[in-house]
Amino acid sequence: MSKVSVIPSGARDLLSARESVVMLLALAAVIALAPSLGAQQYVATLDAAQTKIEYSVDSSLHTVHGTFTLKNGEIHFDPSSGKASGRIVVDATSGDSGNKSRDKKMHQEILESKKYPEIVFTPQQVTGTFNPHTASQLEISGTFQLRGQDHPLTATISVEPPEEALAHSTVHFTIPYIKWGLKDPSTWLLHASDTVKLEIQATAKLTRDQPPH
Repeated sequence: MSKVSVIPSGARDLLSARESVVMLLALAAVIALAPSLGAQQYVATLDAAQTKIEYSVDSSLHTVHGTFTLKNGEIHFDPSSGKASGRIVVDATSGDSGNKSRDKKMHQEILESKKYPEIVFTPQQVTGTFNPHTASQLEISGTFQLRGQDHPLTATISVEPPEEALAHSTVHFTIPYIKWGLKDPSTWLLHASDTVKLEIQATAKLTRDQPPH
C-alpha cells in the first residue's frame, strides 16, 4: 500500500508565500527594465576635425588613393528596432588625390562638384547588436546621394568601446559609381575599376537620444 505524503498546512502556506514573493520580484524586474530598454536610443554626432575620409580606386597600373573632408554628420538610431535617421555630409569639392590634373578631371567630369558640392548618406536601418560597453559590428543601410541622385547602399561599421562618451568607428562603403551613371575615367592606356572603396575613420560623441513625446 503506497504512502501518501501530507504537507502540513503551515508548510504549504510558507511555500505559497515564497512563490508569491519570487513572482512579485520577477514582475518588478520586468517592469523596471522595460522602460529603460525601450528608451535606449542613441545619437552619434561626428567630429569633423577628428574624422578622416579616404578613398581608393584600383586600376591596371596602380591604385589611386585620395581623401575627402567631412562637413557634418549625425546618426540617430534605436538598437531595439534598428531604425535610424540623420545625415552624413561630405564636401565633394574637397576630393584630393594629390594629382592636380587627375583631380581636375574628377571634379569637372566625374563628380561635377561645383554643381553638386555635397555627397550625402542618409541612414535608415541598423542591423547587428550594439553594446555601448563593448566593441560592436554593425551594418547600416540607407540612401547615398551622389551627383544629385539617390542610391540604396549598405555600409559595414566597426565600433570600438566608447570612452568618456566618445566612440571611434570605421565605416566601409563600396560605391559602384559606373553603374550609378558617373563617367568612366579609364583610357586606352589605363583601365580603372568600376567601384570606389570609401573608408571613414570617425570619432563621434555618443549620447542618449530623447524621443519626441
